[in-house]
Amino acid sequence: MRLFTDVPTRVLALYAHPDDADIACGGTLATWAARGAHVVLVTVCDGAKGTRDPQRDSRELAEVRHHELRVAASQLGVAEVLSLGRADGEALNDDALRRDIVALVRRIRPDVVLGPDPTATFFGSVYVNHRDHRETGWAVLDAVAPAAAMPLYFPDAGEPHEVGTVLLSGTHEADVVVNIVDALDAKCKAVLAHTSQISGDHLDVRDVVEDRAAETGRLVSVAAGEAFRELRLFG
Repeated sequence: MRLFTDVPTRVLALYAHPDDADIACGGTLATWAARGAHVVLVTVCDGAKGTRDPQRDSRELAEVRHHELRVAASQLGVAEVLSLGRADGEALNDDALRRDIVALVRRIRPDVVLGPDPTATFFGSVYVNHRDHRETGWAVLDAVAPAAAMPLYFPDAGEPHEVGTVLLSGTHEADVVVNIVDALDAKCKAVLAHTSQISGDHLDVRDVVEDRAAETGRLVSVAAGEAFRELRLFG
């Protein structure tokens, strides 16, 4: 395990649901944005099924969650927020999603792409990683390596672009940690912006976020961190 100290110029974070990035890498995005990086956050799904209430109107919930996403992104200093509008539970690593991601990579031209690790399925005996997360992760990897860099893949989706580094969150094989000590408060505020997804006391949520960041930071002797599996693809 080592400290990841690079500060990219352009960043693309691509996750399944409106609150995923804030939980997984909000501190990293805020840290880099504060240091001048142009950060773009993209969600694949609309969040319309993110409730246990059978009476909740899904269209209204999607609107609420998109608003929460924009509020959270403003806390992190994200420059642009986009949604690909797939229905919750229907993310699929198919040509359509890969083409959308390739087009984004070629337009934004990021140095670093962040997304969920699709190989992480079981977390002990208490959690199975959401199918949307896994499908999104595979689509990100397939779009970046090698499609976005190769001109004959989706030739109508823009000029090819090679992504140098991919950081995968929610992984069982983390090998780098980003120091987020200066952005921990921003991460907490971003997570708490997703009020439709929070049950219980906001102070409890903040405690969980801070405790996890402290635990991760200890791996590399910093006060707060976020861990990733690093892939160096080009350059």
